[in-house]
Amino acid sequence: MRGYFGFKWFFVIILGFGFGACNSSRKDDQSQESASDKSVASQPATSFKPGEKRDGMVWVPGGAFEMGADEFTDSRPVHSVSVKGFWMDEHEVTNAQFSAFVKATGYKTIAERPLNPNDYPGVPAEQLVPGSAVFTPPTAEVSLNNPLQWWKYVPGANWEHPNGPESTIKGHENEPVVQVSYDDAMAYAKWANKRLPTEAEWEFAARGGMNNQTYYWGNELKPSGKWVANIHQGHFPEKNTLEDGYAGAAPVKSFPANPFGLFDMEGNVWEWCQDFYRPDYYSSSPKVDPKGPEDSYDPEEPGAVKRVQRGGSFLCSDQYCIRYKAGSRGKGEVSSGSNNLGFRCVR
Repeated sequence: MRGYFGFKWFFVIILGFGFGACNSSRKDDQSQESASDKSVASQPATSFKPGEKRDGMVWVPGGAFEMGADEFTDSRPVHSVSVKGFWMDEHEVTNAQFSAFVKATGYKTIAERPLNPNDYPGVPAEQLVPGSAVFTPPTAEVSLNNPLQWWKYVPGANWEHPNGPESTIKGHENEPVVQVSYDDAMAYAKWANKRLPTEAEWEFAARGGMNNQTYYWGNELKPSGKWVANIHQGHFPEKNTLEDGYAGAAPVKSFPANPFGLFDMEGNVWEWCQDFYRPDYYSSSPKVDPKGPEDSYDPEEPGAVKRVQRGGSFLCSDQYCIRYKAGSRGKGEVSSGSNNLGFRCVR
């Protein structure tokens, strides 16, 4: 179901650290293996070099690492995990790439589809307008206890019009596609003969072979005095000083790659993972190639189906959301999108 009371889905997504979408089962996730996966799997992993590039993807060698972070309740306990090698998109899926998918398939994202009146009993039909969540900063300092002060449901907001019907992706083809739900990301991945990463794969790739780091890039927020990720500077949410050069999503590859050759694994836009979200999963997670729990549960919204999101976004700030830190997690209701949520694929 896309919504709750009125646009109650919007309240669901704000209670998380990101936004999201879909009601896929574990069976669906396991079936994500594509013909390309099988082709690559037929080659010995040792035939690929770490950081090797093919068709816009980077080879991430398998290995073991310490997953999670003590700083965050839902990222505990830190535990040993190993993953097999895999290919990962070197950057987030762009507007240009998603446009090619839509042109080839005629796909309509959830934010573009008509709303079912049966899902919104008592809501006037004229209010049931397709749209999505858009960050709308207030003009003055506000309490950080109510995200509705900076998030608005905007009719007409979707991947082609990320900030509302007057906005456009023309001239922004090299920026990450946003306003995509989990379902939308899954549809693209299937078309591209890829899949979404598991949470463990995503974190292993983001760490780039480094453990025990505060941030994925190291222990300093600004190495050599430079911003190395697109996050929020200034006083959140009303003032962005733009020290990193961007108020919203930055074009992919605007910041340095990590040791594996992957760009924007922190900040810029949140990224969907295939795992269901549960805050207690790490206490029972398998040690080899974990694929997440069998179902979703978020004590803050017990009735919402949520999937894991990773990496933080251009809105993350030490004042409000610090989920760009190494080992931290995000979550999103599966039928929801926003203008700071995208994805990348693996194979």
